[in-house]
Amino acid sequence: MAEPRAGSGREGALEPWYRAIEAVLRPPFELWFNWRLEGLERIPAEGPAIVAGNHLSYLDPFAHAYFVVKAGRRPRFLAKRELFDAPLVGRALRGSGQIPVERGTGDRSALEEAHRAIDAGEVVVIYPEGTTTSTNPDFSPGRGKTGAVRLSLMTGVPILPVATWGGQYVWRRSGRQSVAFGRPIWVRAGEPFDAAGLAREVGDGSPRALTDALMDELATLVADLRERFPRRWSEPRRRTRG
Repeated sequence: MAEPRAGSGREGALEPWYRAIEAVLRPPFELWFNWRLEGLERIPAEGPAIVAGNHLSYLDPFAHAYFVVKAGRRPRFLAKRELFDAPLVGRALRGSGQIPVERGTGDRSALEEAHRAIDAGEVVVIYPEGTTTSTNPDFSPGRGKTGAVRLSLMTGVPILPVATWGGQYVWRRSGRQSVAFGRPIWVRAGEPFDAAGLAREVGDGSPRALTDALMDELATLVADLRERFPRRWSEPRRRTRG
């Protein structure tokens, strides 16, 4: 695995926080879960990247962060503002340069900060759904917000759809779940989504239409992971046979 690189300027200044968080979280996550990471090579070795992920569970930010770190980069997430108010979690989020989002408002400061991160050559991670998937019984992605596409159109950087599966059986908002040792967590990166190129191709450059197309790409990745995921682990409790 490539050692995550510290960038210059802002990214380099965040390195002590990244290293501290990684030292605390990485060993137990690597020990406890059985990770399968597909498409790491699609995270660029350097330069800007926009990652758009599905959001099944509270474990997903850890899964997507682990994926980006294993590719040798440092992620900056857009996360709901309320998390930054928690004493310990908030300090870690601020210290590592994560980006607070004021949900339900017209505030553009999060998108502007993400734009600055992209201009600085960093990796920005966005959950277009804005919350965990809860309405679809098969955990397929819901309707996405347009922020990731707008960021892509503003910067000219394609979006990398990255899907995860398995975390919903471990830590989600409601329902039966289990932290049984060895549970698989799968993460897969798809082909880059060129929002500007698609807009030219289909003649519809509206962020809404492009976001719907992006969510279709994510849904395809999620469906693939769901189909291949071991059935014995698709239950809240680990089975001893079968």
